[in-house]
Amino acid sequence: MTATGTVPGTADLRPASTMRVAVLRRAGDVVVEERPVPQPGPGEVVVRVSSVGVCGSDTHYYEHGRIGRFVVEEPLVLGHEAAGEVAAVGPGVSAVRVGQRVSVEPGVPDLTCPQCLAGRYNLCPDVRFFATPPIDGAFAEYVVVHAAFAHPVPDGISDDAAALLEPLSVGIWACRKGGVTAGSRVLVVGAGPIGLVSVQAALAFGATEVVVSDVNPARLALARDLGATDVVDARTASVTDLDPPPGVLLECSGHPAAIAQGIRALDRAGRAVLVGMGGDEVPLPLSVVQERELEVTGTFRYAGTWPTAIALVAAGRVDLDRLVTGTYGLDRAEDALTAGRRDPDSVKVVVHPRS
Repeated sequence: MTATGTVPGTADLRPASTMRVAVLRRAGDVVVEERPVPQPGPGEVVVRVSSVGVCGSDTHYYEHGRIGRFVVEEPLVLGHEAAGEVAAVGPGVSAVRVGQRVSVEPGVPDLTCPQCLAGRYNLCPDVRFFATPPIDGAFAEYVVVHAAFAHPVPDGISDDAAALLEPLSVGIWACRKGGVTAGSRVLVVGAGPIGLVSVQAALAFGATEVVVSDVNPARLALARDLGATDVVDARTASVTDLDPPPGVLLECSGHPAAIAQGIRALDRAGRAVLVGMGGDEVPLPLSVVQERELEVTGTFRYAGTWPTAIALVAAGRVDLDRLVTGTYGLDRAEDALTAGRRDPDSVKVVVHPRS
């Protein structure tokens, strides 16, 4: 699929003085308002946003006004899966970047703490992450981001796919944490957007068996279309019956019972990667973990994944456009946030701030 639109000249990209943003004022209350266009500081770029994916965290903030310790205490702009074009650059950034189509990596670390210096910048305690209170996100016509975190994308990648490189990065990171490699047998629990990109990432990493479990038949059918070698309808079957058992679990549902069952399904010396966000505490089948010497790990976002994500999509190894089930203008951001509630077959919806 080709990119939407053409890259206009530099003059056409010069930001206006004001822009429209969709603002979450409180749980269940989103309004569109005018704000000044942000100005780039040293090492930063202004991105004119073309596409923003709606994530489960966005809908959670909309419905509940909080996620764990992060509470919406003042108006917040949601959206962290973003792509667009560089419209302006700050001091120290080459002007040749103006007009580049980019995918935005939404978490900018301090780049100086011990975690950053060790290459684990996703664990930086001072990371500034889009749409995480109090940092505004990308349901806006323009955003500012560190130039190194605005990743150029080729024209063969659509605007929507460029935005969805963010959830793909979650799947890539999960596969890295799980050690997925040539010949791996992988079980993906949960066929939401993260589960579906994890399926594709696992296959691209060389997995020869990728089984997907979910309760939604439409999503299981989509998982098959995207390359899953088998599916399990969790309403009528159990992943513990898989033979041979999987060596890697990518748990993308966050559901306590599904987590426990997925761990019980693992082969000896298997790896369980907990990706989905459920309750703060879940029961762990400790005897299974100990007797089989299982490795259990969490994941927190990603680090250094964008080059891989871009390469996989550009090569046709991952299809992100296939996940998009609805598009909305900025003035319908609230409809985008509630699409999953209205349509059980909805997978991924995106907001186009410029439409």
